Amino acid sequence: MRSLSAWVVLSFVAAAAALPAKDCAHKVKESVPPPRGWTKTSPAPADHIIELRIALPQPNFAELERHLYEVSDPFHDRYGQHLSKEEVESLVAPEDESVHLVNEWLASHGIYEDNLSRSPARDWVLVKVPVSQAEEMLKTEYHVWTHDASGEAVVRTTAYSLPEHLDDHIELVQPTTMFSRMKSLRSTFRFDSDEEQKSAKIAANAPPISVPSASGGHVDASCNQTITISCIQQLYNAVGFKPSAKNGNQIGITGYLEQFANIEDLQTFYAEQRPDALNSTFKTVLINGGLNNQTLDEAGAEANLDVQFAFGLTFPTPATFFSTGGRPPFKPDILTPSNTNEPYSEWLDFILAQKEPPQTISTSYADDEQTVPVSFAKRVCNGFAQLGARGVSLTFSSGDGGVGDGEEDPALQECFTNDGRNATRFVPLFPPSCPFVTAVGGTIHVPETAVFFSGGGFSDVFPRPAYQEQAVSKFLKTLPEGTYKGLFNPNGRAIPDVAAQADLFRIFLSGRPVSIGGTSAASPTFAGIVSLLNSARLSKGLRPLGFLNPLVYAIQAADPSAFNDITTGNNPGCGTPGFNATKGWDPVTGVGTPNFGKLKDIVTLDLLHIAGLT
Repeated sequence: MRSLSAWVVLSFVAAAAALPAKDCAHKVKESVPPPRGWTKTSPAPADHIIELRIALPQPNFAELERHLYEVSDPFHDRYGQHLSKEEVESLVAPEDESVHLVNEWLASHGIYEDNLSRSPARDWVLVKVPVSQAEEMLKTEYHVWTHDASGEAVVRTTAYSLPEHLDDHIELVQPTTMFSRMKSLRSTFRFDSDEEQKSAKIAANAPPISVPSASGGHVDASCNQTITISCIQQLYNAVGFKPSAKNGNQIGITGYLEQFANIEDLQTFYAEQRPDALNSTFKTVLINGGLNNQTLDEAGAEANLDVQFAFGLTFPTPATFFSTGGRPPFKPDILTPSNTNEPYSEWLDFILAQKEPPQTISTSYADDEQTVPVSFAKRVCNGFAQLGARGVSLTFSSGDGGVGDGEEDPALQECFTNDGRNATRFVPLFPPSCPFVTAVGGTIHVPETAVFFSGGGFSDVFPRPAYQEQAVSKFLKTLPEGTYKGLFNPNGRAIPDVAAQADLFRIFLSGRPVSIGGTSAASPTFAGIVSLLNSARLSKGLRPLGFLNPLVYAIQAADPSAFNDITTGNNPGCGTPGFNATKGWDPVTGVGTPNFGKLKDIVTLDLLHIAGLT
């Protein structure tokens, strides 16, 4: 009879023998051409630390997607019956075999459970390793690549491989082939001049503008030069509605790229535009090394814009600002551990782990869709679907480059494919191109017209979802035959879905009044209206709205007056006039801007799918 110690030794030897050898056959997992606008400058330092994000397949995602559409479809009996955190995690969890085989592979490189972390559903594995080890694991070579226009640098490769037996058990590994440059979608801002202040005083004394859909049928004339909280409430028929602070409703704003929302500026803003909110504040949550610098001269224009308008519109709804650290650029003179991942994934890891995330969350950052590897874009999009299934409404700015890339200045736009062909192509943005989020375009002035920089178009990655088929097909039929042929994908997910005011917003930045614009103003504005709708629903014992798009398009088809249809303006880019705003949905302003009063009447009906839309 063998001793227990002998069995232990034999078991250890057998387990060690089962580990895949480092030199086993590998297969190229992903390969991209040298990215346009980037220059390979030097080999990456061997001791530079990167955090590899390893995605395991989600074999039951189609089932999650079915649940998402059923609970988001106002015509379905399950409308509003969102899934729990645990139910969602069970639907995206990888197979045990995938977990086991990936564990073996990591162990063969000396990486064990104590050296890694996992997402709540175990569908992501995160490991921090030096470049030299990543190169061995992925049979690749990392280099420092410099972006020609900005001078920013990243550590990336153009191809990597995995052991052949893991091909079906790992969907992707990043950072490897992603050369995106996450941008804040803010166009320009300027401090108020004496001339502008004089014009504002004149406008303040002018007669109001007649807008039948607005609260009271009119809007202050000053709103044509300066957008305030009062202007939004008037224009979108929300005057007089008071959300509850105690019904469980919450709103969130995401912040990236060292953007800090300044509390002192917020108080100054409140004193001028929302005096009843004075001395109230918001919760700041730090993610992945995010910071909360409250030095006044470090205030972020983007963060202040988002917080002041979203939280000003929804006071006294409890509010959260998520400050997420990390950005792709690599600093070659600082070889301390740093995160070179796309920050969206860091935020998603955090928010999906929360039991009760805010029901409405706005984001004003994006990448050119073509710079995000398809595999990664789809996985991040799937993460947004998980939030939607749990009852979270996600709004994203549609972009500030019209049909071009994120550059507002058409002279700086590079409307070429990034696949080595250098073909001319319109440039949609991601994440607004994800079908599981609500993309928000922009308008300007009263009466409203499309603002010229409003991002819009058609995804080259995601097909058009069924919820927008009718509205988008109708628009495409109005285009003269051959219009922009080859410049966009007429079968792609269309953006934006909706719109809101996007320019001339008056905020406070570093203690001074500033006029600011961009679809980064439109997204928190529309999110503020959604949060008010959620408050109205929750106060009546109804569920939050969750994933908005099926409802948005259903309402627009049944009662177009619930949205203010924008029929003038266009979004030039890539050397073209872009698309025109027109009757019904269009790729400049979506189905239009919200009429809160009408929408509230619809969404607060019980049995919405029967009483509200049939």
